[in-house]
Amino acid sequence: MPATRSALLPLTLTTVLALAGCAGAERSTDDAAPAGSAPATSAPTPTGTAAATPTGTTAPVPATLDFTARTIDGGQFTGGSLAGKPAVLWFWAAWCTRCRGVADDVAAVRRDNASRINLIGVAGLGSGADAMRRFARDTGIAAFPNLADDDGAVWRRFGVSTQEWYVLLDSAGKVVHSGALSQAELRRRVAELS
Repeated sequence: MPATRSALLPLTLTTVLALAGCAGAERSTDDAAPAGSAPATSAPTPTGTAAATPTGTTAPVPATLDFTARTIDGGQFTGGSLAGKPAVLWFWAAWCTRCRGVADDVAAVRRDNASRINLIGVAGLGSGADAMRRFARDTGIAAFPNLADDDGAVWRRFGVSTQEWYVLLDSAGKVVHSGALSQAELRRRVAELS
């Protein structure tokens, strides 16, 4: 019987988190530090590694970006590849109607700011690999990297527990926003990123 309970716990937790996320909770935490990393008010902590930036230079990898994940296409993604340039992490779930409704706008923000920022989708909350790929293809977000994070490692790293959530990082890897955003507010906040 204990084995059954422990097997049901992750499913129950996923269901509760999913229902909470689609209930329209609009929690926003500016200047929040990601869970399990250095506080947002501290200077970035280099991990002793460097990552190549889009300009070909190397930048120290702050603790917030010291992670790896799989993409929805099965490729390897290194958080350090975001070092040296502002980044937007968009947390979504394939079954989330709110996420589907803003996907075109998120893709447009990425297109309009591709030279200035990195925008990465982070899919999870029990979406499943096939549904993630289908969502990306159907909504037009396949043009930018999307991480397959059904186990929630990246979600936990940034303290995210609900979908349709944004984490904005400055070029030093400091979290400058963590929370829900309207599309107008997302555009405004992205324009302010440096």
